[in-house]
Amino acid sequence: MSSIRTRLFAILMAATGAVWLSALVWLQYATQRDVERVLDRRLEEAAHMVASLIADGGIGADAAARAVAGAPSAPTPPRSATEAPALPHGAHRYARQLSCQVWGLDGQLIGESGGAPGGRLAEDGEGFADTTVSGEVWRVFTLVDRVHGIRVMVGDAQSVRADLVRGVLLGLAVPGLLALPALAGLIWLALARGLAPLERMARALSARGAQDLSPLDTAGSTPRELAPMGRALNDLLARLADARRRERDFTAFAAHELKTPLAGLRTQAQVASIAPDAETRNHALSRLVAGVDRSDRLVRQLLAMAATEAEAESGAGAAPRPGAAVLSDCVQDLTMLAAGRGVKLAVHDDGGSWISRQPAFLALALRNLIENAIHASPAGATVDITARRQDDRIRLRIEDRGPGIAAGDRDRVTERFYRGSGRPVSGSGLGLAIVVAAAGRMQGTLTLAPRPAGGERAELSLPAA
Repeated sequence: MSSIRTRLFAILMAATGAVWLSALVWLQYATQRDVERVLDRRLEEAAHMVASLIADGGIGADAAARAVAGAPSAPTPPRSATEAPALPHGAHRYARQLSCQVWGLDGQLIGESGGAPGGRLAEDGEGFADTTVSGEVWRVFTLVDRVHGIRVMVGDAQSVRADLVRGVLLGLAVPGLLALPALAGLIWLALARGLAPLERMARALSARGAQDLSPLDTAGSTPRELAPMGRALNDLLARLADARRRERDFTAFAAHELKTPLAGLRTQAQVASIAPDAETRNHALSRLVAGVDRSDRLVRQLLAMAATEAEAESGAGAAPRPGAAVLSDCVQDLTMLAAGRGVKLAVHDDGGSWISRQPAFLALALRNLIENAIHASPAGATVDITARRQDDRIRLRIEDRGPGIAAGDRDRVTERFYRGSGRPVSGSGLGLAIVVAAAGRMQGTLTLAPRPAGGERAELSLPAA
């Protein structure tokens, strides 16, 4: 398992290394450029200084006079004239990096400094030049004094310049390299401190019991960057708490609602088993069959409610289907039930062509509304099912000829397991709750109203695709 701390550490160290290397490359370029400029300036100044000393008679006055006069060149004097004095012990190793040669305009060597190369530093010409003498590259500045007939050449070896640049860079790089482990340690500690709130949140979650779904305390010391994650976790905990509450309610209601039908089935079975005559036994058996039917419907509705909530949580659903096809399937499925109760189903589809994006929820809502209407209607009655389009909505209306919903029950009939006090028809109290839940998943609404001619009118309003 990868570690955020290790990953951030690697990223920061890589970024630090990249910046450090980039800075080193730039320092090398900038240092070399500045050193070249300074040393070139020094060569130029040194050449002017030597020329000035010669012009003032500060070097080999007799030889200089003969050269200026065009006399034959005297033997080259000892290098005392241009040679720097011996360096004291402990002097810097760059103190004698310059070499100087003084030539006459006739090509005769007048003098040179100690350590000068055996060959000529530069060809005839003036200004700066890069030359190779005895296999070594030199940077040379040449100054021509035509008044005194001399050519002063001052230069230094490129290797000396490279050593100087290298020394500057090493002086900058070595402390940085030595400080790198300390920098890595500081970054590691800073990451540990920065990620401490995340670790505290993880420890707080790990220390919780399985039943503790209370929200996390994201106020106070929680960093701003962790606030979105804290809110998301609290939302998740709230959804889990709500799902657990619904599960407990479902289990409690199911146990309560199934207890009475099962007890009735047992009673009717016992009556049938000890019935003294065929009429009593047949009556008990018919009651037993009716109880099984009611229990079957209750179980199907409980499973439909659970499926509705499960699909809502997962976001799963079937592929879109034409709404008219979904309505036709529901009517066909319930035709036998309606015929068994002597009820006729009349469909009036004026909705045109429309698509249901969630056909499973649509079928669930229609099936429960039509089934409720069938059970509420007396024998010989008709249940009218109408589909029509109004603006950008599809309105599905189911009308029965039953007793309707009492005024005192109308605000609560969509609650789970609530049965109207004045309804003679037994039921589980889940049908309308399932319809409301399914309609909500489709961004629809359910409206209940008394039918003017008697009975109940349920209208499902859905967005038209």
